[in-house]
Amino acid sequence: MKHLQLFLFIILIISCKGQNTTPMEHKYTNDLIHETSPYLLQHAHNPVNWNAWNEKTLAKAKEEKKLLLISIGYSACHWCHVMEHESFEDSLVAQVMNKSFINIKVDREERPDVDQVYINAVQLMTGRAGWPLNAIALPDGRPVWGETYLPKKQWISALEQITKLYNEKPEKLYEYADKLEQGLKTLDIVKLNTDTPVFEPNYIQSAVKKWSVNFDNNHGGANRAPKFMNPDNYKFLLRYAHQTNDKKLMDHVNLTLKKMAYGGVFDQLGGGFSRYSVDIKWHVPHFEKMLYDNGQLVSLYSDAYLITKDELYKDIVTETLDYIKTEMTTENGAFYSSLDADSNTPEGELEEGAFYVWQKDSLKTILKDDYELFSDYYNINSYGLWEHDNYVLIRKDDDENIIEKHGLTKASLSEKKKSWKQTLLTIRNKRSKPRLDDKTLTSWNALMLRGYIDAYRVFGNDSYLAAAKKNAQFIITNQLREDGGLNHNYKDGKSTINGYLEDYATAIDAFLALYEITLNETWLTTSRDLANYAFDHFFDDTSKMFYFTSNEDESLVSRSIEYRDNVIPASNSIMAKNLFKLSHYFDNAHYRETTVSMLNNVKPEMQEYPSAYSNWFDLMLNYTHPYYEVAIVGADAKTKINTLNQTYIPNKLIAGSTSENNLPLLENRYTPNNTLIYVCVNKVCQLPVSEVDKAIDLLKK
Repeated sequence: MKHLQLFLFIILIISCKGQNTTPMEHKYTNDLIHETSPYLLQHAHNPVNWNAWNEKTLAKAKEEKKLLLISIGYSACHWCHVMEHESFEDSLVAQVMNKSFINIKVDREERPDVDQVYINAVQLMTGRAGWPLNAIALPDGRPVWGETYLPKKQWISALEQITKLYNEKPEKLYEYADKLEQGLKTLDIVKLNTDTPVFEPNYIQSAVKKWSVNFDNNHGGANRAPKFMNPDNYKFLLRYAHQTNDKKLMDHVNLTLKKMAYGGVFDQLGGGFSRYSVDIKWHVPHFEKMLYDNGQLVSLYSDAYLITKDELYKDIVTETLDYIKTEMTTENGAFYSSLDADSNTPEGELEEGAFYVWQKDSLKTILKDDYELFSDYYNINSYGLWEHDNYVLIRKDDDENIIEKHGLTKASLSEKKKSWKQTLLTIRNKRSKPRLDDKTLTSWNALMLRGYIDAYRVFGNDSYLAAAKKNAQFIITNQLREDGGLNHNYKDGKSTINGYLEDYATAIDAFLALYEITLNETWLTTSRDLANYAFDHFFDDTSKMFYFTSNEDESLVSRSIEYRDNVIPASNSIMAKNLFKLSHYFDNAHYRETTVSMLNNVKPEMQEYPSAYSNWFDLMLNYTHPYYEVAIVGADAKTKINTLNQTYIPNKLIAGSTSENNLPLLENRYTPNNTLIYVCVNKVCQLPVSEVDKAIDLLKK
């Protein structure tokens, strides 16, 4: 692709010469006014003639033979707002855009399929990508130019040069589009690996060793900035360290979890995590709060608590779920998508982090005699200073050190922290709040649902189980269609957008987890039915992988297979783990063989960049170490499951029933007067036991 980049560089050198433009002086209305996405509605009064991505808009571009200008972002994106204010609200910029382009705004969270096509294209063209993502495409949708954020002058210059080239030498753009299209179709395509599947401990060990070179052993996480939390990375590393008794690795995982919990990336007053930290010590976050991060982090900290019994981890789960309940949950049990990074200052200007930061003089006035202790605890000093005299609360010392240093008791410090939070939250909540993205996405809801299930599994809080059941029922009632498929989006009482593989994979994963703690077989059979639907509409029989989009969706430039794990694990890796479990529950050879093929397909790449395959490595552990089927049958099954779940055993699945049951793992195992636990590996079972501690001994062996 180097020649493509060179070609693009030559024809699209961006001029920095100024142009006279005037800001928008009055409100306009464009076609986005009819949409429900909060992100699209934010742009509904731009002077740009924005359209939504749909067949009507695409047909209009072909009919008028106009270039498509596709701008992609999301509601909580800070730099998306900056570019809107600088360019899309400017009437003269709008004139340039409206004259020569069919302008399309895309919410990447609603349309991850469209986003993936054009982010791949921009990555190929420029070697980087992010949001806001701006692409120019031919009337048929094939991209020919792309960039992320650009200042207004450079934006106008780029648009004018592309327009000039299209008008004078369109064949150049068509030639480039042909070559780029070929490149796009080679991305995210997986070939069937015909080698005999071999999954060995040494393979994982060498990958973790390579991965560990990039660990930050002072602050945790990766040794770079910005720092993303990547919960799935640490979920795998936690499990691997535990199963291999790797103390050094376990120490790194706990260092990372503790530093994230102490950092400004965690909202020390209101709970919940921001998307990432811009620095190496987890101090200053990019202040947007995303549902998917918090759902996965609740699961991670819950499991870490099982191993360590560290009260800090329990506090993080409690405070995060309090935040989700208060700020992100609807009356019908659904979860909203995100809170914006930006909020209004007292002067009415949108500013990143304005809702969350504090100034020293204000804190002194509010906290009075408690200020010195508070400032030591949350580092209102050079360690906690951000910019413009603003402080982001960050911890450096644990409670024990603070107690000893200040001559406190554990109880007195706890009371002071509670009082500080109540006082400051009361004041903070009077500020202009960050904007809420109140759409509901099936996949993100399923991740948060799984978080609630894991929190209940570990802590036994009945309110967590109630929230999980309510959300699961919301998905079944509102997002599951009569034809057995899922919709992706829910807003204002309407369920829309045909679901993507991520919706099926995450929902199946959550429903399987819900079955394991409730023994309600509906969740198990629904998971199986959703998996079968995915086979019918997403499966590629040639590669034995699943496409991201359904075969019933409109065709895009390329149809991708998402298999590299990111902040959210790849939909294929989640699906492979689902099929692994379903193959055990239903003794299904097709599920079993597909799982092995999928893992074998990605194996050749997994050691190249291990952190991008953490969920696949987690699956591989199921083959390199014993994987247990635990069947619990009898009237007391649920109680015994709750007791069993107080021990961290990641290499197991649970099947259970309080009565006769014909599932393969439960058939002919019910005894009226006793509750028995069967521990099995590879269809070979130990003699049943009635005591949970004896079952745990069998599992540990």
